[in-house]
Amino acid sequence: MKRFLMGLILSLAIMMTGCAYVNVKTPLDTDMDQTSLGTKTGEASLQSVLWLVAWGDAGTKKAAENGEITVIRHADQKTYSILFGLYSKVTTIVYGD
Repeated sequence: MKRFLMGLILSLAIMMTGCAYVNVKTPLDTDMDQTSLGTKTGEASLQSVLWLVAWGDAGTKKAAENGEITVIRHADQKTYSILFGLYSKVTTIVYGD
């Protein structure tokens, strides 16, 4: 019985990796070997709480407007989540001129 319980706990721990806390930043560009970021940075975010309410605009256009960018050279996305998405924040970051 102890072996079964330990196996079950270990299996659940492996399957639920990243469910309690996530904070990652990923590129939205696949051609990164010669990317020039530019001189300006802009960000736009959206947030959600309790899987019921969401607000904000995390679009690339809004991020470029916030950074006064007219030519986008690169974009990243930052994701922050707590307890299976109980609270989540997604931020789009654009770089350019």
